[in-house]
Amino acid sequence: MTWKTSSVVDERMRFICALRDSDESFSQLCAQFGISRKTGYKWVERYEAGGPQALNNEPSGPKSSKFSTPAPIVARLLEARKLHPRWGPKKLRAWLLHNDSSLVLPAPSTIGELLKRHGLIASVRRRRPRAPFTRSSLSACDRPNAVWCVDFKGHFALGNGARCYPLTLSDGFSRYLLKCEALSRTRFQDVQPHFECAFREFGLPLRIRSDNGPPFSTVAPGGLSELSVWWIRLGIVPELIEPAHPEQNGRHERMHRTLLEVCDPPANDHLLQQLAFDRWRREFNEERPHEALEQTPPGRSYSHSPRAMPTEGQCPVYPPDWKVRWVDKKGELSFEGREVRVGPVLAREPIGLEQQGETLWHAWYGPVRLGSLDTRNPTLKLQAIPRAGEIEAIGKGFQKWVF
Repeated sequence: MTWKTSSVVDERMRFICALRDSDESFSQLCAQFGISRKTGYKWVERYEAGGPQALNNEPSGPKSSKFSTPAPIVARLLEARKLHPRWGPKKLRAWLLHNDSSLVLPAPSTIGELLKRHGLIASVRRRRPRAPFTRSSLSACDRPNAVWCVDFKGHFALGNGARCYPLTLSDGFSRYLLKCEALSRTRFQDVQPHFECAFREFGLPLRIRSDNGPPFSTVAPGGLSELSVWWIRLGIVPELIEPAHPEQNGRHERMHRTLLEVCDPPANDHLLQQLAFDRWRREFNEERPHEALEQTPPGRSYSHSPRAMPTEGQCPVYPPDWKVRWVDKKGELSFEGREVRVGPVLAREPIGLEQQGETLWHAWYGPVRLGSLDTRNPTLKLQAIPRAGEIEAIGKGFQKWVF
């Protein structure tokens, strides 16, 4: 006779009762119930020690383990999680070790299980990984200040009903957050002073990468704006990502997801929101471990640029074999006896014309190719290049813009 899996405890109780009431030997009863003498004695001992409840199956595995996380370490982990409720196991572990290197902490996977057990972390549906989008004309963020990334985080309403437009500026290599400003508008006049402060404090980058929205770009030739023209005059190359491809500025966009911590709920006014941004920026730069930086804060990977901000900007200088034409205050230049419309963004600025053939010329403003001119056309117009605003390498002798 075998155990009935549908009522194992009942079978064990029947065995105990038969042993008490039957005249058969212990060995015969064990044979009838299909168990060994060793198993029979085990259930008799359990019944005598704890009654019918003792006949239930005990949990498998050791009752205690020498490898279990000590209570003081668990307490430190829970305290750190409550202090930084949006940090995951890897960041919490790196942060605790940085503050106390003598701690013996479990692996991040164990920390995650501990946080789940105490209700401090929930299962998150994983996003399907996407293939990275690459574009050869975007430069590499291979050292501090090689590329700065800029954008406006989506605007939101403050407690008093006013709109807040967070302007964010970061170093692409170290992810160091240079600026996080609570602005009420996105105009050039509102943005320029914050860039000037950043340039004076941290020095000049080689390039600034942005999307195609104002005030960073316009529909003018080359995608230039008043702001990007000012950058070029300072010796900075503006770099535009493809429209509708924010992943090309993915390092900066990922930071915006973390920025949500101080946007929801919003502060009551711009001053209080700025104070919240300042506190969060200090934590982001100096305390929060970053996985791409081997779980160290961005502040340990960033260093100031050796390129100091000049007293005033300089007009681009072109190779001697190029023709140079100045744009008048109406936004037009004169070439081959005809007027060519360039736009007011480049008013009173010099345009370099590089000859490509007998009748074809490429028009440049500093490192940005604006388009082409074909003198065979009856109406001489600046023809846009396929990707307006694409940054290209300049010809020989134009070393000022080759980094």
